[in-house]
Amino acid sequence: MNLPNTRVSFDLIIVGAGPAGLSFARSMADSGLQIALIERQDEASLADPAFDGREIALTQASIEQLRLLDIWRHIDAEAISPLRDAAVENGHGHGRSLLQIDHRLGSHAELGMLVANHQIRRAAYRAVREQLNITWFCGTAVRAIDNSGDRARVRLDNGLELEAALVVAADSRFSETRRLLGIPAHSVDFGKTMLVCNMDHTEPHAHVARECFEFGYTAALLPRNGNSSSVVITQRGEDIARLTAMDETEFARTIERLLHHRLGTMRLGSTRHAYPLVAVYADRFVGQRYAVLGDAAVGMHPVTAHGFNFGLSGQALLTAEIRDAQRKGRDIGNAEGLARYQSRHRRATLPLYLTTNAIAKLFTDDRLPARFARDTALRVAERLSPFKRAVAGTLTRGSAARGALKRLRPAS
Repeated sequence: MNLPNTRVSFDLIIVGAGPAGLSFARSMADSGLQIALIERQDEASLADPAFDGREIALTQASIEQLRLLDIWRHIDAEAISPLRDAAVENGHGHGRSLLQIDHRLGSHAELGMLVANHQIRRAAYRAVREQLNITWFCGTAVRAIDNSGDRARVRLDNGLELEAALVVAADSRFSETRRLLGIPAHSVDFGKTMLVCNMDHTEPHAHVARECFEFGYTAALLPRNGNSSSVVITQRGEDIARLTAMDETEFARTIERLLHHRLGTMRLGSTRHAYPLVAVYADRFVGQRYAVLGDAAVGMHPVTAHGFNFGLSGQALLTAEIRDAQRKGRDIGNAEGLARYQSRHRRATLPLYLTTNAIAKLFTDDRLPARFARDTALRVAERLSPFKRAVAGTLTRGSAARGALKRLRPAS
């Protein structure tokens, strides 16, 4: 590849200013490294991102990481809703939970917190924008990468060229940078589309998150503050298209019916957004002078709510390896450190990625054997207190990545 000789030098290049990329940039804020942050969107869109329908269920470990990264303080307290308990219902439509996860099985007063994706993006932008060692390249995209030498070279579509010791791709599960680097990814297309929106309702939700596996569709109810919930309906694309095309009154009556009136009378409280349901797992997380992070590494099915939580834990692991290399006077793109990041992040994510996909397939299969199997599985799980305690503990306890990040707390 022939790249012109004129280029701008950095220590680290981050591609993608989504929540994972911004969190990683904030982790490196007091590292002394000069960082380039590349984002396709313009800076105005990053500073004030639009509502996109997605609500993020944050574990207690993720909340602590966001506090350590000085991101949490930028989120309006009124935009944070507690997730006290969780319940799973299986195709009965009578409000009877077959599996309940109580916060009292864990170590906090709630399992986690619910925050809208655009609120997290805005807060992360504000925390990163304050840092003096980060140069922003907004409204442009990566067009070519040469990572064959002792420095990685990146060409942007605006003609500018950058070089650095390490390139980190954090530009979504459909990462163009990952493809440019030649990294294959295992993907699972579930053949469904997810519709997300906020709904106001007359019945209280008691801050219980519900996953309702009905015949022909799945409904998730995530409690927002007040009598409001984030509603997630997963169906075939043509069914979602019909829901999206309905006027607000017809839509509200239809959602009430799909939810079997669990939350009483409902009213649309936001715009509606639809996303294809595709899970992605990169075959490699690292290579010569590069690493992938966030959804570019692991794009989860939302049923277990681990997507951004994995993004946060992954960036903490990568940060720890870079800081370790700095302390030892080593190249931040050294192969041994990158290999450790890959190994640790794979151990933390692959089992749950595979389990989540299996759960998603089982619980969206309406054939009689699958319905019987999942009903039996949930009934058994409901009777296993150690299992439920383990699930609650996973959500409320910290992680190994949290420990690494605490030791490397960035400057305020």
